[in-house]
Amino acid sequence: MMQNNITPEMEDQMVEQAYQNLLNGYLSSNHRKKVEVIDKAFKFARDAHQGIRRRSGEPYIMHPIAVATIVNQEIGLGSTSISAALLHDVVEDTDYTVEDIEAQFGKKIARIVDGLTKISGGIFGDKASVQAENFRKLLLTMSEDVRVVLIKMADRLHNMRTLSSMPPNKQYKIAGETLYVYAPLAHRLGLYAIKTELEDLSFKYNHPSEYERIQGKIAASEEARNELFSRFSAPIRERLDNMGLKYEFTTRVKSCNSIWNKMQTKHIPFEEVYDLYAARIVFECDGMSEEDENDMCWKIYRQVTSIYIKHPDRVRDWITTPKVNKYRALHVTVMGPDGNWVEVQIRSRKMDDIAERGFAAHWKYKIGEGEEEAELITWLSTLTDLLKDPQPNAIDFLDTLKLNLFASEIVVFTPQGETITLPKDASVLDMAFTLHTDLGTHCLAGKVNHKLVPRSYKLRSGDQIEILTSKTQVPNADWEKYVVSPKGRTRLRAALRHQRRLVIDQGEKIFMDFLADNKVEFSNEVLSMVITRQDVTNKEELFYKIGNKEIKLNVDMVKKREPGNRFNWWRRNPFKGKEDVKQTTREASKAIDTKAIYRLTTQDGKSNYQIADCCHPIPGDDTVGFINDAGEVIVHKMDCPTLARLKASYGSRLVQTHWEDHRDKYLATVHIEGIDQKGILQSIVNIISTNMSINMKQMNVTADQGVFSCDLDVLISDASVVNNLCREIKKVKGVNSATRMS
Repeated sequence: MMQNNITPEMEDQMVEQAYQNLLNGYLSSNHRKKVEVIDKAFKFARDAHQGIRRRSGEPYIMHPIAVATIVNQEIGLGSTSISAALLHDVVEDTDYTVEDIEAQFGKKIARIVDGLTKISGGIFGDKASVQAENFRKLLLTMSEDVRVVLIKMADRLHNMRTLSSMPPNKQYKIAGETLYVYAPLAHRLGLYAIKTELEDLSFKYNHPSEYERIQGKIAASEEARNELFSRFSAPIRERLDNMGLKYEFTTRVKSCNSIWNKMQTKHIPFEEVYDLYAARIVFECDGMSEEDENDMCWKIYRQVTSIYIKHPDRVRDWITTPKVNKYRALHVTVMGPDGNWVEVQIRSRKMDDIAERGFAAHWKYKIGEGEEEAELITWLSTLTDLLKDPQPNAIDFLDTLKLNLFASEIVVFTPQGETITLPKDASVLDMAFTLHTDLGTHCLAGKVNHKLVPRSYKLRSGDQIEILTSKTQVPNADWEKYVVSPKGRTRLRAALRHQRRLVIDQGEKIFMDFLADNKVEFSNEVLSMVITRQDVTNKEELFYKIGNKEIKLNVDMVKKREPGNRFNWWRRNPFKGKEDVKQTTREASKAIDTKAIYRLTTQDGKSNYQIADCCHPIPGDDTVGFINDAGEVIVHKMDCPTLARLKASYGSRLVQTHWEDHRDKYLATVHIEGIDQKGILQSIVNIISTNMSINMKQMNVTADQGVFSCDLDVLISDASVVNNLCREIKKVKGVNSATRMS
């Protein structure tokens, strides 16, 4: 927060200093110097935001200056983007219009500001129904001017850097939204440095104590790590110096978020994360052609692998086949002097710029206007089909989009030799839908490298695929199990919807003809009665089942019951709208103050909350509450994947929680691994039942070739008990690890 004793003169000086830092960074870049338009934009924005303050207490103009600085110095954009970043909140927060911006700064800057205004307030609003459309708007705006999304990324980065001034429930929502969409988007755009920082900042607010603990351990191990890197790099440096190469050889520590993810997925402590750092060799490439750069990467690779043993399965060649976001580098993992694997990344200076700054770095190496738009429009074209899909479910839309953003790619070939890029684990059916919708809907099988395979066959890089079709083949819902590409899913769902609509229309005709044949007049009452008796949710489902011959019509379905009959078809109204559900949710939100801390208690055997089935939190865990449509508080663990989706989509329904009075017993699972030796199981059981008096629910033990693993379900009162249990079990001779499973 800003200090109250700061004078207006001191504030003006602070603003001026921040603006000068922005200008100095711009003047030291390779961009053509257009200071006049930047200066004009700064003065316009400063006057427009005069008297307005951020939640932190500082003058609001400091935010646009910070965003513009990120746009220039961290993403690498020029005067047009800097000016638009300075003006990005003017239309939304003041009385100025887009027309005013256009009159002062021209069409190009006005168009960018207009695009940023349309997607203001974050990708998502408080209403789930508009989220998917808002995100489409963001991506479609890129096709008008690609700089919109880059400035939006800078805006989100600065908001995350200053998130501490927001209340906890806002922090959860913004951090969740950032981790769920913005970080993958930065990854896809090749903005590696920004992606890493966004993930770390999200982790910091989702798991503050774990973040601090990992930061402390990284700092404590720095001296030993530096000494090890010095020993590792010395012989390589000697070889590179003899080659007369000008280069930088540095080490990069994994981000806190990456370390945490590895600890969770591998169920290991910090001390067992052996690939804690990676080495990077960046050589200068002035005057080199792209071919010369590639050759030099391989020369360095040969020097490294002649000194250290390489891992046979961990060579990554993104020089021959760059990633879709234009990332190029050569990665090799070798055995270091301490016996642990070390990844070495080999890049030219140009490759490094592109790896850190993404597409924007291309502009540094290109001549001529308009190149920047062409670079990102190429990326946008991969989302065209997804954007056209009228998908009504925001969560489904975001899940499909995230698949596309985070996908690892493979490169395959058509019989004519055309290259096609697909996500990892893509099937023959993905290839068919990528080539054409009709090929996908009529796909019968495939030939991979001239060998007949089923349409579910998973492809690998380098495969050549021929699609075999049949006019009688139609898609079915089971196909969704092995279609992983966004384009494939979008086109398959569209085909299934079209096919379903044909069946529904046929079913409706059969139903109407049946009523006419039996002289029953059609009415909503009759339709509702049939829907209830057949236990379907709506008329579309009824007609679909009739058309699909799952329901056979008979006269009893349309006969009214006598008054004395206990069957009451009014128990459900299939024509009831969503307003009642919305009203319930609004009333529930009013009943629970989402800005206050919700205290989780159990009294008289009844709890004021429900435990989420997806993550099974217990007292002592970091948790967040989610208010469902019925007004109930569902408690999730902070790192629950389901909660990540809820944060991104229903932030206004989140509530900060605190475990208070709890007398219940909660289910927890402990995974144990160790050496299979006589008496070890008895020792573990003694600790559980005798020493700690913990109630065992279930124990599954498997042993193979002298090694055993055990999944143990126990009933405990809080997280500290299961943590103590893991510590005690680890003391048993032969036990290698004991960790709580989610």
